[in-house]
Amino acid sequence: MAGVQTVLVLGGTGEARALAAGLVERGVRVVSSLAGRVANPRLPVGEVRVGGFGGPDGLVRWLTENGVVAVVDATHPFAERIGASAVAGTAKAGIPLLRLQRPGWQAGPGDDWHWVDSLDEAARKITSFGERVFLTSGRQGLAAFAGCTRQWFLARCVDPPEPPLPPKIEIILDRGPYDVPGETALMREHRIDVLVTKDSGGTMTTAKLLAARERGIPVVVVRRPARAGVRTVEDVPAALAWVSAMLGA
Repeated sequence: MAGVQTVLVLGGTGEARALAAGLVERGVRVVSSLAGRVANPRLPVGEVRVGGFGGPDGLVRWLTENGVVAVVDATHPFAERIGASAVAGTAKAGIPLLRLQRPGWQAGPGDDWHWVDSLDEAARKITSFGERVFLTSGRQGLAAFAGCTRQWFLARCVDPPEPPLPPKIEIILDRGPYDVPGETALMREHRIDVLVTKDSGGTMTTAKLLAARERGIPVVVVRRPARAGVRTVEDVPAALAWVSAMLGA
């Protein structure tokens, strides 16, 4: 679309959808790019593309061909590959990049949290807490626990996971948001000893953390990977203001 200023929003997070809606309301052409890992994603308003770009060079070509003037990386805090491609591709194309990332979770009074740097470390850590584990780290992370033969796992995913999986596992296919009574009942029913989660942040899945607090269950939390060298904001209004400044520049 020659002559039209286009903004590319990376990610299918709630923040990405809210940003796309805000841009469309302002009459901005926005294209949202989804990774395609979820079978039936919640789609944002505006134009949508699904799938990767083929690395930084592929992203550069796409940005150039589509007249993109600004990129907002609003992917999941653990989407490291696309984040790195966004940094490299926008730098090569000379297009400004903003990282929109919701704040991480913080432990509160009564929480028994144990921070780790990876799912592999989490798999080693859970041996200290019991034998019935509630895994909420996403289907792609289940392989890290495949060697845990002693523990029984309850794993919640949006889509069915693929092997390798732990030998003793029950899968729940569900999508948030969740509430504290439901999470508390789930942990009680399955006699959960320990919760494993990534530090995704946001409010959609915080009920599990509150339920764990109420039940005195330890939580193993995987830290976010570092995102160095990118200007970052924590909410949609700040991202909208940045895009407006870029479009007016």
